[in-house]
Amino acid sequence: MRPIRLDMAGFTVFRDETTVDFTDADYFAFVGPTGSGKSTVLDAITFALYGTVPRWGGTRGIGNALAPSATEARVRLVFESAGDRYVATRVVRRDGRGNVKTAGAGLQLMPAGFDVSKLDTGMDLDDLGEVLAGTPAEMDQAVQDAVGLPFEQFTSCVVLPQGQFADFLHAKPATRQQILVNLLGLHVYEEVQTRATGRGQTAEGKLAVVDQSLAGLADATDEAVEAAEQHVGRMRELTAAVEQAVPGLRAKRAAEVDAAAARDALDAEVRLLASVRTPAGSVETAGVTAAARAKAAETADEVRAAEEKEEKVRGELAAAGDAGSLNLMLDRHAELERLVGQADWFAGELSVAEVEHKDAAAAAELAHSAHLGAAQLLEQARLDYTEAQRIDRAAALRAHLAAGDSCPVCEQTVTVVPAMPEGSAVRAAEATGKAARAAAEVAESAWQQRDAVARKLESNLERKRAQHEHHLSRLAEARAAVADSPGVEALRRRLAEIDKLQKQLDRAAADMRAARSANRQAQAAVIAAEERQRSAWREFDAVRDQVARFSPPPADRDDLAGAWTVLVEWAADRAAERATARSSAEQAVAAAHAATVAALAEIVALFTAAGVAVPASSGSDEAHLIRAAAVAAERAEAAWRRLADRREQARELTEQRMTLQREARVAKALAGHLRANNFERWLLEEALDMLVDGASRILRELTGGQYDLIHDKGEFFVIDHHDAGLRRGVRTLSGGETFQASLALALALSEQLAGMSTTAASLESIVLDEGFGTLDAATLDVVAATLENLAARGDRMVGVVTHVNALAERVPVRFEVHKDARSAHVTRVGF
Repeated sequence: MRPIRLDMAGFTVFRDETTVDFTDADYFAFVGPTGSGKSTVLDAITFALYGTVPRWGGTRGIGNALAPSATEARVRLVFESAGDRYVATRVVRRDGRGNVKTAGAGLQLMPAGFDVSKLDTGMDLDDLGEVLAGTPAEMDQAVQDAVGLPFEQFTSCVVLPQGQFADFLHAKPATRQQILVNLLGLHVYEEVQTRATGRGQTAEGKLAVVDQSLAGLADATDEAVEAAEQHVGRMRELTAAVEQAVPGLRAKRAAEVDAAAARDALDAEVRLLASVRTPAGSVETAGVTAAARAKAAETADEVRAAEEKEEKVRGELAAAGDAGSLNLMLDRHAELERLVGQADWFAGELSVAEVEHKDAAAAAELAHSAHLGAAQLLEQARLDYTEAQRIDRAAALRAHLAAGDSCPVCEQTVTVVPAMPEGSAVRAAEATGKAARAAAEVAESAWQQRDAVARKLESNLERKRAQHEHHLSRLAEARAAVADSPGVEALRRRLAEIDKLQKQLDRAAADMRAARSANRQAQAAVIAAEERQRSAWREFDAVRDQVARFSPPPADRDDLAGAWTVLVEWAADRAAERATARSSAEQAVAAAHAATVAALAEIVALFTAAGVAVPASSGSDEAHLIRAAAVAAERAEAAWRRLADRREQARELTEQRMTLQREARVAKALAGHLRANNFERWLLEEALDMLVDGASRILRELTGGQYDLIHDKGEFFVIDHHDAGLRRGVRTLSGGETFQASLALALALSEQLAGMSTTAASLESIVLDEGFGTLDAATLDVVAATLENLAARGDRMVGVVTHVNALAERVPVRFEVHKDARSAHVTRVGF
């Protein structure tokens, strides 16, 4: 069912005429404040179809349809279902005494291509199409035929109202099974079974009439026709006396044939009954099946016991505490002990570094002083060298002067020329300068080395101080961390206890897995044993069907060995009876043959007595014999033609009988298979498996991989992967988790119904009216994406009723619902 247009007037909060146009709204949302009338729009859809709304509590709540102080409410819904377009209309009025009743209801099939915009012109109901229902009573079946769903299933699978979103999830197995029967159209197999039964009965009735007709044609056999034809040739040669003897001969011959046929039939029956034997191994089949079932029950008990033990140990382990926290506290104790042991070492290292730095600093200072002294000596040597140069230049000038010469420097007259110095003053100054320079370089190198050592030791001292301070900080932290600790020994005892419980849990888990494996093997053995037993019963039924025409005794379906014993003994008794009867039949054949021989002898005697030789000869009275034979031949020929006609009639009836037998067997077998409900039960199980698989996939996506959905004996459970794969009933889920599970089922049902259904019922739309406010942001995003993907496929209309802005903003078409003092209104927003 896919809504196209909804018109309301006077319906609950919609006092004024309101139209909701769903055209091209594949994905829409009703948004608005609480109490504005969002859910009322869905109530109007449901009311137009079924005349009631889930929250009204049945048809007695019809008074809720009227707006306050209104006297009339009208609701009209145009919708599509299975390719056809319909219009459903309901009118409710309040009479003068205040009683509210349905004043009008109808369902019409609209013509193909009808433009729904014409409804705005005020068309008469008679112009909307073929009338399928005109009263509320007719509407119930007509709507169910059109939509394919009764009211309960519609509000569980298409329009999911507030408070009932989880109905399908929490429904009883029988209720859920009936929902699936209606959705999948499995009632068609009941109709097939009824028709098959009728056809089988009709075929059996016709078969009885044919058998009655064949009984009257039992003598019209090929052998009898051939004998009659031969008799015609003989009668043309026989006399009137021979003509009188021929019927006797024919009767005796027929009696002989019947006797031989009866004897042969007894032989065939004896062989058939003698073939009934108990197959090897069939007696042990029931015992093997019972043993397999007992083993399966035993392993199931072992699984429950193992699961209970594993759960108990798991609880004890959880109560014992967190091993990680305890190990962390032990590590902190060890850290404290290590830090305390390192405290003296760090202090000693700091003291040594301080002494070394002090000595290095003093040595550097001495080297610096020596460096300064050497530098002063070097500077003095440089000054001395300059003076030596001056002296040597003066001496050089003196060598060319004599007393009375003018001095080239001061231009004064030289009175006395000083004596020449011995050696060069520059050379002496150069030697002294070289020695001073070497001493200065040595002093500078020594000072730089000692200064580098002092700086390095100073850096080392700072590092040692930082290490010492960091060590003291860590020591204080470690002491604070273990302040509340019960002590190393206590911690170790608790860890030992946890380790012991963990090993017990591992053993319990291993035992549980082993028990489950054994149970699965036992279940497989049960299935195999039951299949062997079913195969043995099929073999029994096949043998019994071969002798069914002899009316064998009924079989006890609970005792295969006993059934075989009874059947074999019965067959032996019937075979013995027929073996006894065969002696009498053989005597009858011999007697009939003797009678035939005697009749032939009489005819030969008649020919002889009449003076006529055996038919191959002729006599003096030949003309008389020919005339008599001609008369006999005409009569024999007429009899022969009649017998041939009856034989053809018998052949046609025999072919008709085979056809009727075939039809009766097929119809009876089909009706029998469908009467046992095994086929319908199998279809329902397969459909539920597919539905749960699809819902589980969606639920894993909605819960981030936490939950899988399964079913067992019609009940739903979840597998909690965040709790070691624990299986939980769906009623233990929280509100948000219940919404997620219900949404997964609803979406899976919407996705898979079209592929599983045998009827026109299909979930062409799904509207959700609760639950989004219970979801966190991440789950809401997953739900929104899931709904978007479902709508994007194009084969489903998806609608939501929500006040969650984060969800509404992602929906392409929004119907904004607001209410003023008089009436509620709906405005479509979006493309």
